[in-house]
Amino acid sequence: MTSIKKIGLLTSGGDAPGMNAVIRAVTRTALMNNIEVTGIVNGYAGLFSKEFINLNALAVSNIEGTGGTILRSSRCKEMMTDEGRDKAANICKEYGIDALVVIGGDGSLTGAQTLAERGISIMGIPGTIDLDLACSEYTIGFDTALKTASDAISCLIDTSNSHERCSVVEVMGRNCGSIAIWSAIASGADIALVPEVNDITTEDVIKKVKHTREKGKKFSLIVVAEGVGGSVKLAKDIEENTGIESRATVLGHIQRGGHPTVLDRVYAAIMGNKAVQLLINGETNKIITVQNGKCSSIDLEEGLKLQKTKKKFDKDLYDVINTLSI
Repeated sequence: MTSIKKIGLLTSGGDAPGMNAVIRAVTRTALMNNIEVTGIVNGYAGLFSKEFINLNALAVSNIEGTGGTILRSSRCKEMMTDEGRDKAANICKEYGIDALVVIGGDGSLTGAQTLAERGISIMGIPGTIDLDLACSEYTIGFDTALKTASDAISCLIDTSNSHERCSVVEVMGRNCGSIAIWSAIASGADIALVPEVNDITTEDVIKKVKHTREKGKKFSLIVVAEGVGGSVKLAKDIEENTGIESRATVLGHIQRGGHPTVLDRVYAAIMGNKAVQLLINGETNKIITVQNGKCSSIDLEEGLKLQKTKKKFDKDLYDVINTLSI
């Protein structure tokens, strides 16, 4: 059993729906076990500026269904330097933080690893809409972002069908095409452009649009991941080469907001609870993961090593898009 008396808790990097549900789960589980919880405002930047708040049961009441993060978030350049990392670790020790729970993506967990190397006990919880961590089959925020994207695409389909247009929709995903692939399948898209597949040309897309029109389909839908980009130019090229009126829509940061889905809330609760339970049992420097549908954990260092090999691309899932399109 552990002698941990105080947990520090922060959210870092891009926000993700469900982060508040994690904050609630970590806080409530800790308090139930007589462990104090210090919320660190504005991520690692707030650690440097010592923006600390006490998280009690009331402070986290009824936040599980809200979007964003009550602790706010940021990206912190100071954590990129050895001097900054030394300072961050020293602040944790100075304020009696026995363990630090970090909710975020690859960059946030990498920052946490540098603190673990300096003697800070770490628990990492994957919170990123991109579903891009190699060590976990699920990351908090993905399901909500996917629903937001799919709902928006459904609206675009309605108007595209009415005007017999081609709609090019850009969704988030800089290095990972999960949102694009899943929303393309859910929305019946003709094709999806993702960072993992780099052999699809503009000519291929134009050919696909022409083919679906020849088969009698009255509108076209192309989903593009942020990491591929070029949606406005692609729409222009399609229109110039087919004569079909085409429009580009970049969904942007609306995918980060909104009320988290039930799936995100439940995973958040389970993963937050698991993180504290492991700390209570004396385990540290872990990433809470989902494997085969169940909550588990992996050594922090091992999980980040897996990330360097990149998350395995599911080509079979991607191929479903082409199989189901006309």
